[in-house]
Amino acid sequence: MSEKELGQKWDRCLADGVIKLGTGLSLGMVFSVIFFKRRTWPITLGSGLGVGMAYANCQKELRSHDLPHRKEQ
Repeated sequence: MSEKELGQKWDRCLADGVIKLGTGLSLGMVFSVIFFKRRTWPITLGSGLGVGMAYANCQKELRSHDLPHRKEQ
């Protein structure tokens, strides 16, 4: 894998992480205000889920070059 490809993958990972963190944070705030009387745990849970999903996607993308390519039949 070239440095350019690796850099592009890292850029996509960081962008995905920022988007998923922001979405989880936003949804956590909405649920906190509307359903849970302004408790902080929905915000923390939403942020954690967003970061976890971004981490899993990034891990999968960075390891994708290791997997053998199979022909589908």
